[in-house]
Amino acid sequence: MLAPQLPIAGDRWHRHAAEVDALVSGIPAIDARRCYLTGFSFGANGVFDLACAQPGRWAALWAVDPTRVPRHDPQLPVWLSFGEVSRTRKASYIEALRLQGDTAAERVYADDGDDHVGAARRAYADERIYAWLLGHARRERG
Repeated sequence: MLAPQLPIAGDRWHRHAAEVDALVSGIPAIDARRCYLTGFSFGANGVFDLACAQPGRWAALWAVDPTRVPRHDPQLPVWLSFGEVSRTRKASYIEALRLQGDTAAERVYADDGDDHVGAARRAYADERIYAWLLGHARRERG
């Protein structure tokens, strides 16, 4: 597990895609097929920004209560955990990312009615999501 933090708070992950890529690439004996990206709040925005900036790097994405609908579809399996911030534009997220409520799907969402911080607490304690991620290993291009 790697947990980089921005030097200055804000919706700025798109500016640090190369740095995150270098950090991940520097991990010895990493299974590149099982690199998953998750983030909370502005970090959840970064999940979508980094995935679009780094095609082929990530196997699946998990965004927890992002503050804005992604600008582009990352074309990867996505689990979105809604909280009070993202819930206000829930329909836009579902449409933009083609999300479904079925946890067996490639594009999933869960909304347990939590506030912003509560969404993160509940999401990161939910074993279903870890199992879902592990079921989405990236296929090597051949």
